[in-house]
Amino acid sequence: MSSFSTQMLGPIVGLNLWTLAIETWMYSTRIPATVRAEKAGKLSMRPDMTKEEYNGALPANVRWKADNYNNLMEQPLQFYAIALVMAHLGRGTKVDLGLAWAYVGVRVVHSLVQCLSNKISTRFGLFVTSSGVLAAMTVRAAIAVFGA
Repeated sequence: MSSFSTQMLGPIVGLNLWTLAIETWMYSTRIPATVRAEKAGKLSMRPDMTKEEYNGALPANVRWKADNYNNLMEQPLQFYAIALVMAHLGRGTKVDLGLAWAYVGVRVVHSLVQCLSNKISTRFGLFVTSSGVLAAMTVRAAIAVFGA
């Protein structure tokens, strides 16, 4: 096994920073929208309130940021795991780094589309692209781990 590749940590940290930016954006729109909905009588915060009731009282463009934040807790977890495997194996080749940064870049664009317009067809294309990049990373990691 090769030595640890700190270069492969860059994309991991990058996507985490992006996730924190989305979380900040989410709260900076969601909290004021919640206050407005309460003042307008559209929302009454109760312990037994369902997620659907809460979301129904908020404008769609506010919900999109929360939806994207939740998306960043799903498939990117696989990315983090594979990128850490690659880092542990010392896999910091140009191809591996290029794939990792490409994944981060596509996820950033996906976030911007979801948060700003939520155009489903565009988001789907970006999701498929990010899935393809992640699949390529996974195959490369599998070859490195299991040999070929």
